[in-house]
Amino acid sequence: MRTDTPQTIYRKDYAAPHYLADTVEMGFDLDPSDTRVATRITMTRNPAAKSRDLVLFGEELELVALRLNGKLLTQAKGDFRIAGGVLTIPAAPAKVVLEIETLVHPDRNTSLMGLYVSNGNFFTQCEAEGFRKITYFPDRPDVMAKFTVMLRADKARYPVLLSNGNLIEEGDLPDGRHYAKWEDPFKKPSYLFALVAGNLVCQEETVRLHSGRDALLQVWVEEGNLDKTQHAMDSLKNSITWDVQRFGLDLDLDRFMIVAVGDFNMGAMENKGLNIFNTKYVLANPRIATDVDFANIEAVVGHEYFHNWTGNRVTCRDWFQLSLKEGLTVFRDQEFSADMIGSDSGRAVKRIDDVRVLRQAQFPEDAGPMAHPVRPDSYVEINNFYTVTVYEKGAEVVRMYQTLLGRDGFRKGMDLYFERHDGQAVTCDDFRAAMADANGRDLSQFERWYSQAGTPQVQASVDYDAKRKTLTLTLEQSCPPTPGQKKKQPFHIPVAVGLLDAQGRDLALTLEGEKKAGPTTRVLELTKAKQSFRFVNVEQKPVPSLLRGFSAPVLLQYDYSDAELAFLMAHDSDAFNRWEAGQRLATRRLLNLTVAVQAARQSGHVVSVDTVLNNLEHDGALANALRATLRDEALDPAFRELVLTLPSETMIAEQMEIIDPHAIHVARQFLRRSLARELREDLLAAYHANQTPGDYSPDAASAGRRALKNVALSYLAELDDEQAMTLAQQQDQQANNMTDRLAALSAILNSAAPGKSEALQRFYAEFEQEALVIDKWFTLQATARNADVNTVRTLAEHPAFTLKNPNRARSLIFSFCNGNPSAFHAPDGNGYSFWAEQVIALNASNPQVAARLARSLDRWRKYSPALQEKMRLALQQVAAAPKLSRDVAEVVTKALAN
Repeated sequence: MRTDTPQTIYRKDYAAPHYLADTVEMGFDLDPSDTRVATRITMTRNPAAKSRDLVLFGEELELVALRLNGKLLTQAKGDFRIAGGVLTIPAAPAKVVLEIETLVHPDRNTSLMGLYVSNGNFFTQCEAEGFRKITYFPDRPDVMAKFTVMLRADKARYPVLLSNGNLIEEGDLPDGRHYAKWEDPFKKPSYLFALVAGNLVCQEETVRLHSGRDALLQVWVEEGNLDKTQHAMDSLKNSITWDVQRFGLDLDLDRFMIVAVGDFNMGAMENKGLNIFNTKYVLANPRIATDVDFANIEAVVGHEYFHNWTGNRVTCRDWFQLSLKEGLTVFRDQEFSADMIGSDSGRAVKRIDDVRVLRQAQFPEDAGPMAHPVRPDSYVEINNFYTVTVYEKGAEVVRMYQTLLGRDGFRKGMDLYFERHDGQAVTCDDFRAAMADANGRDLSQFERWYSQAGTPQVQASVDYDAKRKTLTLTLEQSCPPTPGQKKKQPFHIPVAVGLLDAQGRDLALTLEGEKKAGPTTRVLELTKAKQSFRFVNVEQKPVPSLLRGFSAPVLLQYDYSDAELAFLMAHDSDAFNRWEAGQRLATRRLLNLTVAVQAARQSGHVVSVDTVLNNLEHDGALANALRATLRDEALDPAFRELVLTLPSETMIAEQMEIIDPHAIHVARQFLRRSLARELREDLLAAYHANQTPGDYSPDAASAGRRALKNVALSYLAELDDEQAMTLAQQQDQQANNMTDRLAALSAILNSAAPGKSEALQRFYAEFEQEALVIDKWFTLQATARNADVNTVRTLAEHPAFTLKNPNRARSLIFSFCNGNPSAFHAPDGNGYSFWAEQVIALNASNPQVAARLARSLDRWRKYSPALQEKMRLALQQVAAAPKLSRDVAEVVTKALAN
């Protein structure tokens, strides 16, 4: 664990590396307790560097020997010095052959960074700075070299030996050992190094690539999991095909491997040719995986494969440029998933899902103490900047290029980017320059999306002149202050708009000065603080459809009437805005209900869903709009499910000046129950009409029907009547897939029906040996309506629970702290005490996971004074903990300071 004094790293201080690596040869003698690593690096002094010092990084290493050009170096004689994880050889020659021997202890490595052991097998995770836990090295992304790796291990215990690139030699050694030699033909930074050794089995297929070559594809898993690999293999093959069709990028290796591991800090890692995955994003069959799991596996397999070009062949100059690869590759995996669905409605559903993630996770980050630009200016611990801002907002920034330039223009920019920078470590500015130069556009102002933090706000107003038949749309942008950035300059914002006539038809949009009618959707470019756009030949006052397709990651403010929102829900040709209108209508209701709950509480009434039902009124406008959506068979079932899903408690909290989690929860439950009563017959009809008989298939159409059926069931369960409970119990007993099984169990768990404990026990007994399913079992209980901190404490004592496995920790602790806001933010503050205990415990073993949990309280100042005080005390408790890692220290320090 790194517990040295935190040092802030600044982007402005970037300096070229003193030495560049040409080749790296590594030999591993693998042993769980003592692995010996021998490394030979050929290096050349960088002409651009001012210093002759050779600088290497290392953490938690035992240095056995160090040789420079054949000479043994000793620290006692001053040949080198080690301080703060940095090994410096002063005044080194211009050309260097450096030989390093280190000793590491994988079985003690609970951080899961560097080389570690999971279930008896060896794995690595080197992004961002894990390679320095293996050997001393100039461990930075702008130092790229060709790697050759020799692995040696006991053959019986570790029959499979894998590393990056192509297998060039293997054989047996004395004493029951064997070896495998791997060579990566492409230069790469050390963060892309990977090693896997263990007792694994694989599914493999040979495919013919677009280039005409054959490539071997392998999915490696532990024994007993081969029946769960087909979907991952299919997703990999689809990714290879799609990248050629969409961007002309073919697989450049003779083999491509995916390996699944149960202990992993992240989702997956794009190591060149040897992608290492969390089992959550590989293993799937109908018995253990939901529709969402199948979709996530496809997306993550695609994401890591697409990194082969956007991240591996062209990588980051430094970690400040992280979104160069991550934002771009998230955009690519989003487009891939949308294209795999195929239909226009399916693309809209995918777009809505992506925007929901952005709003529920990234917008709050933009408004909190950890707010940072897509390209940060500074960091203390780089692991803390693998954020939704870098990934999801970064993807929105890339999407805006496509919106501004068109799909063909974006492809031209991508082609130029690879033509210029293949094999290089570059910056976000290099990507922007390629887009601009390929299309002859000035995108200098667009740079502000990379350098300015915060979510821009766009205020829209409309002025219709009936006499002149013109409509003037005025857009005004602003962006609130964020830490370190009080004032913001105007962004370059693409705003896609449409106008609907009284019959709900799209109007052709002609801007003043144009000679012919334009398209029905126009992308306006807002580049000033305030701009007006005048449309001509507008025969009647229309209803504006603004920010179509969510064309920019902004908060749009426009004073729609309830009638206009209902109209857009019924008629807008832009599916995203059709959904958005329903969300706006529901948000208004929920905010008004929340205020009513607060007023009831202040008057001294006992506040619960049941009591509120008797005291609050709910008008029928929202119910009528939802009923029309439910009955519209022309709409995709997946889209109807999204419309029926109310804004989350987190989304409502973001609309409040002072967050009141309990009032929000009561208001949302009241609205759900009210809608269930008013729409009961339509919900029952939807439930029965969207059954999926026969064998399970995760295809989009079937998944959409299940989604609509199960959201209907969740509403019906609010009524606690016998018919709804019978449906849930029958589905629980008869389901042939995990999607329906979990939906039924959730309905039972969140109702007043008896038999919850028995249903949970049956589920556990059936799936006790399936770790990923037991994760779901923990999550269901942590997020249940009646859960509290005592529920979670009891579950934390369950024999199946452990903090050492990140998936298991996330399934219970993270789910409660982040997914059950009313219970977590209970007035007694016990949730915060529990949070502090867990952060401190995780900090001792896995600082990276601990820091992610620490983010749960980073917006404590948004809550009532009583809750704020309890949160502040919990943050201070963590801040005062001994041996606090840099990861956690950065989060709690910024939270307390801002």
